[in-house]
Formats: sequence, structure tokens, C-alpha cells
Amino acid sequence: MPLAVYILGLSVFALGTSEFMLSGLLPPIADDMNVSIPRAGLLISAFAIGMVVGAPLLAVATLRLPRRTTLIALISVFGLGQIAGALAPTYEILFASRVLSAFACAGFWAVGAAVAIAMVRVNQRARAMAVMIGGLSIANVLGVPLGAFLGENLGWRSAFWAVGVASAIALVGVATLIPRIPVPDEKPQLKREVGIYRDRQVWLSITITALAAGGVFCAFSYLAPVLTDVAGLDSGWVPAVLALFGVGALIGTTIGGRVADAHLFGVLLSGITASTVFLAALALFASNQVAVIVLSFLLGLSAFYTAPALNARMFNVAGAAPTLAGATTTAAFNSGNTGGPWLGGAVIDADFGFAATAWAGAAMTVLALVAVVVSLRLQRGRGSSSRLVASAPAAVPKQSQDAVEVCAPSTNG
Repeated sequence: MPLAVYILGLSVFALGTSEFMLSGLLPPIADDMNVSIPRAGLLISAFAIGMVVGAPLLAVATLRLPRRTTLIALISVFGLGQIAGALAPTYEILFASRVLSAFACAGFWAVGAAVAIAMVRVNQRARAMAVMIGGLSIANVLGVPLGAFLGENLGWRSAFWAVGVASAIALVGVATLIPRIPVPDEKPQLKREVGIYRDRQVWLSITITALAAGGVFCAFSYLAPVLTDVAGLDSGWVPAVLALFGVGALIGTTIGGRVADAHLFGVLLSGITASTVFLAALALFASNQVAVIVLSFLLGLSAFYTAPALNARMFNVAGAAPTLAGATTTAAFNSGNTGGPWLGGAVIDADFGFAATAWAGAAMTVLALVAVVVSLRLQRGRGSSSRLVASAPAAVPKQSQDAVEVCAPSTNG
């Protein structure tokens, strides 16, 4: 695996810490800004909305720009967004800073994923994505709990300052270690790029990713009050449990990245099924302190076990437009990260309680499983058609042969 892929993974650590750390900072932010916890939870949705909108916009806008220069600019803007958040005097300004940071984060993910995919073979795509997603897992193990610890002891603003410093370190790494990547001689055609959206499998991948991510983050976004208000744990336990979620995420990413290239649909079915079971168990046993701690670890493992497969699947079905494919995956994940916390907040506002967010999350992951089954049946149907066409080689254009070859790793499992 090229060193540059690992540098991208390290950069994602800063992005992921900022994206996920609010789950442990909602209570102090709500108190400081004089808003309810559900309204503070909208800051998570604000970041996700910025990712959803920013990913495709920046992917298209930067198609002809040098990749390394684009990454440098985006990580710089992201760092400035963290400073703005740390200095925000009002909830509205903090909200705006989250959207700005999200735009930069989305662009970095879209371009960075395309760069990573371009540097590896087709049968290494899931592993390359696992390295980048590993940055998110490490953020959950170290960055998010550290943010919660800083928020508990030095105030929530200190967590934003810490991410600003991490962003500066990431900037140095990108500027010095990411190689110059030539701009393609052929000017990218926007019409050809957006043509990927005519494929039903692309939309199924979007649906699966959004629902799977949304289901997990419907519950995870409100894990801190579940731990303290439902399970009765002291607030000092929150960073430790978030770290445990991150350990599970790191293990899940590592295993999923190694398995998904050969058994993509098997990973999706088993991982999302496991998340559904763990979410239901969390709803049932949220008042049990031991159970909620163990389930936090298991939920992190199952959620991130599927992440490399979800990313690789999109690149397999939309490989002709890698930058837009990366942007689409980013937008899909964050559509879930928007809808999940919103649904969780609605459940809380309806007085169903914090634990009920896990039931709502389980409902989303069940729908994701349905979409996986539909996608698998469609994939098998295409495979049968491809074999029939392949019996007459003269009638098969090279482009079609390449398309079948690219999709081949996805049909196993």
C-alpha cells in the first residue's frame, strides 16, 4: 500500500475527530449556548448537511485542479473552521462554522478517496478505503474521547482548539508527503461524470450507505445522555465508553477491509444485520451499565466493519467517475449522519426517551438490509446477462468487458 494512502488516513483523523466529537460534547454545548440537547444535536446534522452538499459540489468544481493543491486548500479551510467554532459567541455562529468545516471536509474526502483509489489495484480498493476509514476509527479511539475529556475538564471550546492543531499537523503532512498527481490530459466531461446517476446500483449504494450510517448515528449521537441519564453512569465514563466504541470501530475497519474485496455482499449483509441486533439490544438494555458499555463496543465494530465495503461498492459501480463516486459516497454517509441524529432528536422530543433512539436506528438498518438484498439480486441478474453475452465474444465491446471485470469482486459472498 503506498505511503500516501496512509498519509491520507492520518489526515482523516483530524476530520473524523471534528465530525464525531460532538456526541460527547452535546451536554456542555447545550448548557453554554442555552439550548436543548436535541437542538445542540442539530450541530451534528449541520456538519452532515454540509458534507452532503459540499461533496458533489467540490468534486465537480475541482475536477481540473491539481489534486495535492486541492487537498492543501481544503485542509486549510477546515482548520480555520475549527478556530471559528472555538471562538463562536452564539449558537448560530457555531452552526455556521460547522457547515463551513463540513464543506472542506467533504471536498477532502472526495478528492482524497479518488487519489487513494487511483494508487492501488482494483482488488485493493476496499483495503485502501480501510486505511482512510482507519483514520476515522483512530479518531473514535483517541480523538473523540480526548475531545470529551477536554470538554469535561477545560470546556468544550478546548476540543475545537485541539482539532485546529491537529489540522495544522495534517496540513504539513499533506504538503510534504502527498506526491504531485498529474491532471488528466483529457478534460473531464461533466455530462459523463454525472452519467453514473443513471445506474440503479449507484442509487441502491447511496440508499444502503445512508440507511446503515443513519441507523448507527441515530443512537450514537445521543450515546452520552444514554450513558448518564439512562444507565446512570457518571459523566466521567463518557470518554472511556466513546473510546471503546472507537476500539470496536478500528477492529471492524481492519477486518472489514481485509475481507470485503473478496466477499463484499457477505460483509454488507452480516455487518448490517449485526448492527441491527446490537441497536435493538441497546434499546432493551440501556439501563444496564455493563450491557450498554459492551454494546457500545460491539456497535462500533459492526458499523465500521461494513464501511470499507460500502465505499468499495460505490467505486465498483461508478468507477468511470472516481472523484464523483467518492463524493457520492461521502454525501450518502452524511445523509445518514443528518437523518439519523434528526430522527433521534425527534424521538426524544416526542418523549419516547433517549433509549428509544436505538429502536429508531434499528428500523433504519432493517431498511438498509432490504436494499442490500435488492442490490444483490440485481447484481446476480446482471452477472447472468453478462455470461450470456460473453458466449459471443465478437459482440462484446471492450468497455463492457472492463465493466464486468471491475464489478467482479463485488459478487462474491
